Amino acid sequence: MNIIITRPFIDSEDLMGKLFSLGHKIIHVPTLKISKAELDPIDPEKYNAFIFTSANAIRNLKLLKQDKNKLCFCVGAITEKIVRQQGYNNTISAGGTINALKNIIVSSGDLNKKKVLAYICGDNITSDLDLELQKEGFQIEKIINYTSEKIKELNTDTINLINDHPPDIIFVYSKRSAESFIELMKKYSFKGLMTDSKVMCISEKVLNVFKQTGWRRLEIFEAGEELTKLKK
Repeated sequence: MNIIITRPFIDSEDLMGKLFSLGHKIIHVPTLKISKAELDPIDPEKYNAFIFTSANAIRNLKLLKQDKNKLCFCVGAITEKIVRQQGYNNTISAGGTINALKNIIVSSGDLNKKKVLAYICGDNITSDLDLELQKEGFQIEKIINYTSEKIKELNTDTINLINDHPPDIIFVYSKRSAESFIELMKKYSFKGLMTDSKVMCISEKVLNVFKQTGWRRLEIFEAGEELTKLKK
């Protein structure tokens, strides 16, 4: 199959390698440029736990000093893997959704509502997790440590690959990425090539972005399920 992956290369290298080894044609179409935000280093002693909803949040984490025993709540297995690679050993992973992450934090026996949590995230998020947890009585500080900018141009090689190998499957990992991808496809008049493409969406919100613009073959998946979904 011809498969488009929209995540940055650093997040998709392993997946693309596995898909390629299975005989699939991989077209990498990154949709967002990630940049570190300019802010002062975070003092970990101010917080009882960190919350990460993306790998970019942990990659761009800047601390006054390290605290590898800090309790870290992670949205899913991929984010937890990156947190672990950074040396943190006290991690809890949700099932890949914000709602599951919220429920794990609310029911955690390691926290009480007097403790302060740092929600570390980007400038564009699909869910106000901090506000939801505040409603539950938690003290939350949202810290934006990276920004995302839509990519507006495709290089000639990518354009030729899409024209020569119209995708059977497209994996999209965020609402903002979905918006960027649709804008790129419209700019280069690619949508007509993708009438039979199935768009795999990381969440209902991503699916709705495509649905509202007329895309028909849509399905929700969880991060880490890509190979399983293809086998089905």
